[in-house]
Amino acid sequence: MAVKIVRQARKLALLGAPTSAAAMSAGHEGAPSAFRNAGLAERLASIGYEVSDLGDDPQQVYKLDEQSPRARNLPAVVRALEALKPRVEQAVKSSALPLILSGDCSVALAVVAGARRYFRRVGLLYMDRDADLNTPATTPSGCVDGMVVSHLTGRGAAELVRFWGEPPLVREPDLALFGIDRLDPSEDEVLRKSPLRSYTADEIRRVGVGVAANRALERIHASGSEFVLHFDVDVIAEFQATNYPGSGGLTLDDVREALQIFAQQKNLAAIEVTAYNPLKDPDGSAAKVIIDLIAGALEKRLETLTAVQPEARPSEVSPAAAPEESPAPQEEVSSETPAEPEPALADVQSGQAWSSDSLEEVGAGNGDKPKDAEETAPSAAIPVDAPSEILPKAETENDSSEEGSRSSDKSDETPA
Repeated sequence: MAVKIVRQARKLALLGAPTSAAAMSAGHEGAPSAFRNAGLAERLASIGYEVSDLGDDPQQVYKLDEQSPRARNLPAVVRALEALKPRVEQAVKSSALPLILSGDCSVALAVVAGARRYFRRVGLLYMDRDADLNTPATTPSGCVDGMVVSHLTGRGAAELVRFWGEPPLVREPDLALFGIDRLDPSEDEVLRKSPLRSYTADEIRRVGVGVAANRALERIHASGSEFVLHFDVDVIAEFQATNYPGSGGLTLDDVREALQIFAQQKNLAAIEVTAYNPLKDPDGSAAKVIIDLIAGALEKRLETLTAVQPEARPSEVSPAAAPEESPAPQEEVSSETPAEPEPALADVQSGQAWSSDSLEEVGAGNGDKPKDAEETAPSAAIPVDAPSEILPKAETENDSSEEGSRSSDKSDETPA
C-alpha cells in the first residue's frame, strides 16, 4: 500500500532523546532540556514555524560497564533507540520536519529507522569531527558512540546492527561524512576500502564550503531521495561545551554556511543535534550559539520552500476555483512513496528492536581529541567473548562496493 507524505513547510516537531548511554561520561542527557530552557522553541516560532514539542523519551545515563569493555552500556543504548524510533515515525507521518535534540550520536539509528518507515531509501549526511567507524573488534575503549556509522552501514554489535531487521539501515553510497578532522588508523583503512565518501575539514576549506556541501548532497542523491542531517556540535572548532573539543576542523562560519545549504533541501527528512554537554556550559552561552545555528539554517529553509507555491492539481484545486487566499505552503515530499515494509524478525532477543506497527492508528589520526576515553574507574581486562559482529549483506543494488563500515572511537582519555 502506497503512503503519501506531504510535508507542511511550516510544521516542525521537537523530540528530546536525553541519553548519554553511548558516551563515556554523563552530561549529554541534559541537552534537550538545556536547549528548551535557552529558548529554542520560541526562537523557531519567531521565524515562522508552527512548533510542536513532543517531549522527551525516558532518560538513559552513562554508567560504568566493566562487563562489556568492547561495547559498553548496550542495553541502555538500545532502550534509547526503541523509545525514539516510533516517535520519529509519528513526527514524519504528521507532515512535520522532526528536529531531534539529543546527546549521543547513536540516536542516528532510531532517526533513520523512523524515517524509513515511510521512505524506502534514506541517505545520511553525517556532519561530525569524527568518522565513528570503529566496531567492537577495533575499539580500544568500547565507546558505542564511536561506532555509529559502522552500525548504520551493517557492521558492529549485533544488537545495534539488527535494530533494523534488514541491515544496512543506510547503504554506504548513500552516506557522506562531512567535516572529518580525526581518524583512527583502523578508520582510515575502512575509508580506503569502502565506497563511503568523506569530506575532511582540510578538503572543505580548500575547495570552499559551498562547493563541498553541494558535492556531498550530490553524493547521497539528496535531489532524488530523502536524507537525514546529523549535526554533532564537536565539528565546530574551539567549541568547548562538548566532551571532545578540538582546535582544528570547521570554523563557526563554515558550519553555519554548510547547515544553511543542507537545510534548504526539500528532501530533508529529519535533523538531529548531538554531543552538546550542558555541564560544560554553565552560563548557557554555548547553547545559544547552537540555537543561532539551527534557527539560521531553518529560517533559510523556510524562505526557500515558501518562495515557490506548489502547483495545484486539477483533481484538488483548479486555477479557476482557487481561493483568493492560498493555504499555508506545503512541500510535497513524496507523492508515490511506498511504505517501507516492516521487516520480519525471527526470535527477537532481549535488547533487539523492531520496526513499530503501533502508529497505523496514530494521528495525522589523530587530532586534538584523544581517540579513546578512559573511564573514571579502572577498566576490566578485555574478555575473549567480546560481542559478536554482523557482516553486511551482499549489496543487491547497482553499487557493488563492499557494505559495512566501522565507526570512530571517542577518546583514549577522560575529557577534562
